[in-house]
Amino acid sequence: MGGVDISRVMVLREILASSGWVERTQGFARTMRRRTTEPGGLLLVGTPEAEPWHLAAHLDDESRLAGTPQLSPTLVRYQVPQNAPSHLSVTLARLEVARKGETVFVVSEDAAPEMLLERAWDARKLGATVLSLDAGDDELHGVAHESLVVPAATESTLLVPELDVVSFDSVQHLVSVAAGEAAQSPSSTSVRERMAKLLEHIAGPRIS
Repeated sequence: MGGVDISRVMVLREILASSGWVERTQGFARTMRRRTTEPGGLLLVGTPEAEPWHLAAHLDDESRLAGTPQLSPTLVRYQVPQNAPSHLSVTLARLEVARKGETVFVVSEDAAPEMLLERAWDARKLGATVLSLDAGDDELHGVAHESLVVPAATESTLLVPELDVVSFDSVQHLVSVAAGEAAQSPSSTSVRERMAKLLEHIAGPRIS
């Protein structure tokens, strides 16, 4: 996660402190952390038109920083280009063998396609947890154990300044930070300290 993204998340959390969104994303992340116990078992999948690359990168950063390999996501893809590396060659067939201790995390701003719903349901029947980050997909909600819904901007929403920054992209940032936070014990590093540490890793130590 780059410095710009880190600063953005800090500002977002401060703006949304009284809106309930910080607590909502923290609760969602705790579920993901608690139900995903197998390394490689966080199966992140979007739609054929929108694969969640950005969220995958952020979760991978948080996983390394928190020392929790089970939070490093496996990106599940609909089509794999020829000669793609192995870690980017995981197809929907992976969901058919998902099991307890693994989580299918569906990230879909549009309606989830039928092929995804079917495989997510198969994964649920095998014991995997199904989570969704979506914009209000009733069919997907029927499959998911827990859903985090990002409503489309409306006139009434725009009248509340702190909610004007709530978007599908910004909520993904909040979830990724909360995932790393959920992996920390109460006595471990604070969010600000973890972000400062990551910035130092990216930019190098400060010279006094």
